[in-house]
Amino acid sequence: MTLSTPLITAVVSVFGLVGVLTWRVREGRTAVTLKKIVMPPLGMATGFCMFFAPQCRIPWEWGVGAFLIGAVVFAYPLLLTSDLHLQNGVIMMKRSSAFFAVIVVLALVRYLARGYFDRYLSLLQTGALFYLLAFGMILRWRLKLLFAWRTLTGSQALGATPVPEEATSSE
Repeated sequence: MTLSTPLITAVVSVFGLVGVLTWRVREGRTAVTLKKIVMPPLGMATGFCMFFAPQCRIPWEWGVGAFLIGAVVFAYPLLLTSDLHLQNGVIMMKRSSAFFAVIVVLALVRYLARGYFDRYLSLLQTGALFYLLAFGMILRWRLKLLFAWRTLTGSQALGATPVPEEATSSE
């Protein structure tokens, strides 16, 4: 008996998509910090532990290919539809009206492609491929946001915190 059916996969995918969209709406209402930019890819990197399990292993060429497709192809719409800007002295995410449409289309493409790959790979191997694809996409997007954050804050190093103008003008 298999636990993964197309209906279960579709329902879980829709719940995941709704969760991501809800999270993005809430995240967009608060100031962007260095921690908020860097932590998601660092937290997501723990997923590489899946490759300790032999059932999740895929040929490294496939893994590199999935990562590059995510970083080059799937990250591109995110790069075009989001940026950082200063608003009332804090850094905020600026999204185009197409941002959420891009998220929905990317989720649909991944769902449909998964149906194709499930015919040739195990469920765990398909999950590993799509993890690498998503990691490439998120990493490239977050790096763009990191560089934009550094530009807006004037920080030269990752750990550097900008000095408020009041502190420098009182000297």
